[in-house]
Amino acid sequence: MNQQTVKNPETPFPETPQLNDRDILNDALSTEKYLCHSYETAMHEASHDALYQMIFTQLRDVSKQQRSFYELLFTHGWYTVTPADSQEIQQVVQQFQGYKQQLQ
Repeated sequence: MNQQTVKNPETPFPETPQLNDRDILNDALSTEKYLCHSYETAMHEASHDALYQMIFTQLRDVSKQQRSFYELLFTHGWYTVTPADSQEIQQVVQQFQGYKQQLQ
């Protein structure tokens, strides 16, 4: 497994019991992820097209906001990404090629 990480230089933040910018953004990101998941579930279970469209619009807006929080955290070095190595990518490609063959 690849242990390299992709990270920007960390913006300093006060380490006190009070919430700081990093804490608030992490909380907001978690909330937006939860909302995206909830809207996806509601959208797929909506029985009326107008309701489906309204939920879809909300999901799109929440998803954009979630991405904005992620980008802020990443820009300030408060969110780290671990890239997959080529072997891991190839394993996933083979797995999904197998699924595709099963469905044909």
